[in-house]
Amino acid sequence: MTQHEGQAASAVSIDPRVFQEKFDELAAELAPLFARREPRAHAADYLRGLLADLPRKNCWTVAEHAGQPRAYGMQRLLYQAVWDEDAARDAVRRFAVRHLAAPGAVLVFDETGQEKKGAATAGVGRQYTGTTGQVSNAVVAVYCTYASTLGHCLIDGDLYVQEHWTKDPERCERAGLGRDFAFRTKTAIALEQARRAVAAGIAVDWAAGDEVYGRSTKLRQFFEEHTIGYVFAVGVNFQVLTGIGPVRADLLAAKKVPPRAWNRISCGQGAKGPRVYDWALVATARPRHHLLVRRSLADPTDLAFFYAYVPEGRSMALADLVKIAGIRWAVEEDFANAKDAVGLDHTQARRYRSWHRHIVLAMAALALLAVIAAVDRRDHPAPVLPADAAAEPPEDFGQIALTVTEARRLFQLFTALLQDMPAHLAARRMAFHLHWSTWRRRHQARSRWHHYKRRLAALT
Repeated sequence: MTQHEGQAASAVSIDPRVFQEKFDELAAELAPLFARREPRAHAADYLRGLLADLPRKNCWTVAEHAGQPRAYGMQRLLYQAVWDEDAARDAVRRFAVRHLAAPGAVLVFDETGQEKKGAATAGVGRQYTGTTGQVSNAVVAVYCTYASTLGHCLIDGDLYVQEHWTKDPERCERAGLGRDFAFRTKTAIALEQARRAVAAGIAVDWAAGDEVYGRSTKLRQFFEEHTIGYVFAVGVNFQVLTGIGPVRADLLAAKKVPPRAWNRISCGQGAKGPRVYDWALVATARPRHHLLVRRSLADPTDLAFFYAYVPEGRSMALADLVKIAGIRWAVEEDFANAKDAVGLDHTQARRYRSWHRHIVLAMAALALLAVIAAVDRRDHPAPVLPADAAAEPPEDFGQIALTVTEARRLFQLFTALLQDMPAHLAARRMAFHLHWSTWRRRHQARSRWHHYKRRLAALT
């Protein structure tokens, strides 16, 4: 072994076997759902294609990556093969929660979209989507993320179809929705997802979401009935119950939050520093219900509001509620990773079943990467960040935790090496790539430490 190879081997911090072990574990969860060998093999190849470094991940490119002469097998997997995509979704949830479950886990609800052309795709229509930040011709889906201290990933998702579709049964039938398709609001879809998660016995302590979900009385009541706390964003006109009756959130905050009531707290760690805001807590006429108010440091007139419920026996400390409000951004990270790393929005399917099967398999790929990253995070704790602007840099900055993007890159490299090289040569190449992965993560840890220090200096 050369000196360079020795240095590479000594830098290895990830066991390459973990990648294949977790893939096999996930594949074993999904295997009983396929009655025949061919679709089972196609599903495994489809997963590998989603995890590959392909610019677009659809049936054509995934089939080519799998070495198949044409795309019919992959198309049949999504459109016609006999397997239960709902049961597959449940299997993905079991796999993810088995590895990511931890006290204080949170269910986070949000929606994301994919621009489409034409009018034939199931659910397509002119609607607002955060992907573009404007109204466009798109399909939108509601998702649920499971987030804990060990990691997070998408565990459920379903299509939001605008109400005007229900006036055209033939169009619904052509899109695979069925002639008797019934309209569901985004909050109704989220409520179904919450019911499935609770019915599956998932240990969850909190729920979170943006204003769309915060204004749903039924969704909030569901969590209260199951003693699950929540911190939902709400609008300025949200009616908060007080001793004199309902009062708008913004008016209540103006009346009940004096200057000395604001507390400067970080709601989570961002890429370049802690996400710090001023926060205040306002009691309501309902026991254990609070209005949480967030104020921007740059613009004191920029306020955001959250409605919180804390079950008996759980902390009502301001810092704890702020933490739950901040974890809502986990779903945004999952959307970014799912789209960039595993092609969540790459499907070209028009019919509902094909679309649904693609997003279930994409969630499976994302869950695999999240679990692999969680295993590395358990074995290699995150490096220490500066506590204040005067902190001296450490001798060893350590390395950032394995990210989903880096896990996907390594999975693709390891798979290719094991297929194309003898075992002893593959091991050397793996050590080389792991050395570079470690180097990148150490460099990122050093950069993050200095970013945090500058951010803390700006806050003082």
